[in-house]
Amino acid sequence: MSPEWNLLPPEVRARIQEFQDVPPIRLPDLARALGVSVKAATLAPGISGEIRPAEGGNGFVIRINRHDPPKRQRFTVAHELAHFLLHRDEIGAGIEDDVLYRSNLSDRREHQANRLAADILMPDVLVGEAREEAEEIGVGDVVLHLAEIFGVSEAAMRIKVER
Repeated sequence: MSPEWNLLPPEVRARIQEFQDVPPIRLPDLARALGVSVKAATLAPGISGEIRPAEGGNGFVIRINRHDPPKRQRFTVAHELAHFLLHRDEIGAGIEDDVLYRSNLSDRREHQANRLAADILMPDVLVGEAREEAEEIGVGDVVLHLAEIFGVSEAAMRIKVER
């Protein structure tokens, strides 16, 4: 797990783990449990997602670009949840992330959000178990197989298994 995972309070890690029992991780349920709503929307070209305070100031809302592929949308939700968990006090009026997950926050904070998003979507224990099973049954392309199971891109899974 990333250093960002270890920055989270134990009760928050435990809450996330409640939704990491089987892949793919149940992101909408996790977001709701954390007090964040998720909505698909038509966003400006090149924008994958955003997190903002909800109207009335009660909680936060993540909007994802409805035109992005489903795996991209999943990573965007996890990335925005990571901003909520790590950078809530810096969200202000909102954080908007482009397709390269760049925002008005520093590159360091964007990297932190990416690493925590990967931990949320691809927990080490589940990835390890699925990898062992795939190797036991002789799956040809293990990374592609794992990416499909976890609902993430092949590139994201390759980064996860090769680190």
